[in-house]
Amino acid sequence: MPRTRVDTRAEIRAVAAELFTRQGFEKTSLREVAERLGITKAALYYHFPSKADLMRGIVQPLVDEIEELLADREAADGADPRQFLADYFDVILRYRQVFELMIRDVAALAQLDLLHQMLAWRDRIYRMLVGPDASPAQIARATVAIGGLQDCALTEAAVDEFRDAALDAAYAALGR
Repeated sequence: MPRTRVDTRAEIRAVAAELFTRQGFEKTSLREVAERLGITKAALYYHFPSKADLMRGIVQPLVDEIEELLADREAADGADPRQFLADYFDVILRYRQVFELMIRDVAALAQLDLLHQMLAWRDRIYRMLVGPDASPAQIARATVAIGGLQDCALTEAAVDEFRDAALDAAYAALGR
């Protein structure tokens, strides 16, 4: 029976993301990904020429969406911090598994040259939330707000039950 039409690249990304998150990028082989999917390693290489290309294929949608969110807010003069926090939470939530993979496997991010970009995001977020001349106390508040919000998005609990509470807490952490 012929295989039904599927998005093979999406299937590969999903399986690889699960394995990378559970076992780590370095400890997961492409052979393991291929076997799990029931395809040959050659078929996997057809879609992703290297493990780094596969990892980039997994994280790039999140990277693109965060970049777009930051660029939109930076272009808007006086962006509402609470709305930014809500939008940021929703992005992290949509890419929960990918974000978890990224924070669990920082070495893989360094290999993809994404670590520098993530640190730059943090600085851009701080400027949006507390301004370019923020005091150490304001930066600490922004760190707690963003870090706490990210942790809440990664929780296994039903997000609907605490999304508003997480946003309220993050906003309060900013001292607003």
